[in-house]
Amino acid sequence: MNNNPPAIPMPIVTFGRATNVVMVVLGLILQSPIPVYFLLLLRLAALFGGPRYNLISRAGRLLLTQRLADAELEDMRPVRFNNGLAAFLFSIAALFFALGIPVAGWIFALMVAAASGTALAGFCVGCFMYYQFNLQRYRIFGK
Repeated sequence: MNNNPPAIPMPIVTFGRATNVVMVVLGLILQSPIPVYFLLLLRLAALFGGPRYNLISRAGRLLLTQRLADAELEDMRPVRFNNGLAAFLFSIAALFFALGIPVAGWIFALMVAAASGTALAGFCVGCFMYYQFNLQRYRIFGK
């Protein structure tokens, strides 16, 4: 029996983070929320469909095939948590765009881009939140 949690190669995780940054910045430069809507759809598909529907991961596997063989692996649970946070923040951004309040939409989209950029630099805010959430849950409810 394998007790290891499901894992994802770090180049795929890095590719997803970079995709968030590039697409949000592109949308901001073009003053178009379409890249944010696109990211929202990609994140929702991955969140509700699982790895099979994670198109960013699938694209990363195609583009980074040679780097995956001996790559470090990342626990899938905080990655999935981060994906949920990104989908939530992109949903709020999309709502503000739809309501005609683009400044608020860009603030929420830039939150994801900033967190992704920070993770690319070495500190994963979402991972920190994931572990703090689980620590507090354990303290309150036990196992």
